[in-house]
Amino acid sequence: MQYQFHTLPNGIRIVHRHSGRLVAHLAVMVNTGSRDELPGEEGLAHFIEHVIFKGTGKRKVYQVLGRLENIGADLNAYTTKEETCIHASFLSTYYARAIELFADILFNSTFPEKEINKEKDVVIDEINAYKDSPSELIFDEFEEMLFRGHPLGKSILGSPASVKRINRKRILGFIANHYHTNQIVISSVGNIRFDRLVKLVNEAFGCLPENLRTDSRQVFTASEPKQLIKPRRNFQTHCILGNHAYGYADARRTALALLTNLLGGPAMNSRLSMALRERHGLSYNIESVYTPYAETGSFMIYLGTDNGSLDKALTLVRAELDKFIAKSLGTIQLHTAKQQFIGQIAISFESNLNDALSMAKSMLVYDTVDTHEVLISKINAITADLVLEVAHEIFDPSGMSMLVYKNRKA
Repeated sequence: MQYQFHTLPNGIRIVHRHSGRLVAHLAVMVNTGSRDELPGEEGLAHFIEHVIFKGTGKRKVYQVLGRLENIGADLNAYTTKEETCIHASFLSTYYARAIELFADILFNSTFPEKEINKEKDVVIDEINAYKDSPSELIFDEFEEMLFRGHPLGKSILGSPASVKRINRKRILGFIANHYHTNQIVISSVGNIRFDRLVKLVNEAFGCLPENLRTDSRQVFTASEPKQLIKPRRNFQTHCILGNHAYGYADARRTALALLTNLLGGPAMNSRLSMALRERHGLSYNIESVYTPYAETGSFMIYLGTDNGSLDKALTLVRAELDKFIAKSLGTIQLHTAKQQFIGQIAISFESNLNDALSMAKSMLVYDTVDTHEVLISKINAITADLVLEVAHEIFDPSGMSMLVYKNRKA
């Protein structure tokens, strides 16, 4: 698996992996998200991702959407706390069309006030729909508690009040202040020669003036753990417990990812799934999640259980965590955990779209992309002593925060 790299004179980076498949995948990722919003701007980064499709200097809304969708392409976008991304999947013969459209909507959108006002209602509906899904909302509210007082704790969607404050001037100001050329990556997986790809990208994006990031993000410093129970009208009790974790630059990140996968990853034989679901029937949904950010991260265990079963479920969770703290993984246990993790990563590489998005994120964070072989070597280098060290730090009960949505009868 070979990656090719190029940097335009204005700082925009290109990464490409050739694929002989009929469908190509293209992404443009900008290193800015909700953590970069100022007080009062909550939800602005996400809102921009919505309205960049609402017309440009040379295209109306229906022309923007139809430019790719009329050829059967899939056009989409998303916003996280640290990046904004637009991406498309299309027949490889349409690379030029996709690249030109991406440049047009990213840097030539007009943001008509009429479209902004209409999209406010759409985003507010999205916020309200999210509130109706406690198993999703609790993740946002837990990180708000974990990173309280810091921009990482802010909701990506914002609030109805903050969305209503958004206007064209704020949108243009955010783009000018955060869409820096040296913080933009264009990633591609498809059947195109690299020199041809570079030429097309240079024609569409090379005319942009160099705009380099000179400021730095507000660094997070750990807050004290907190436990909070919130009454809600739910059929189940929902709970997250977790801790601050490692950022992208921390060498222990891979070990924590392995440990998280072993504890409560997608496999049905994960430690938590076996303990709570298979042996005791206490939870249908239980998982552990590790999310790294630039300088910190979050480790979370989520479970939904019947009302009245939470205490027993938490006792079982704590018992599994304590096993990792009390004793190192055996040679066979560690080997099996690595093989499972490696296999899951290999399967994820089968999705070229996922690979294109992963390539872009890796370029933003590390300015390179690890091959599958390098990833395997990093996983195989993890020792039982390192896993034990990570477990002692991240699973320490004195550092754990907890948020519970407890059923409140109507």
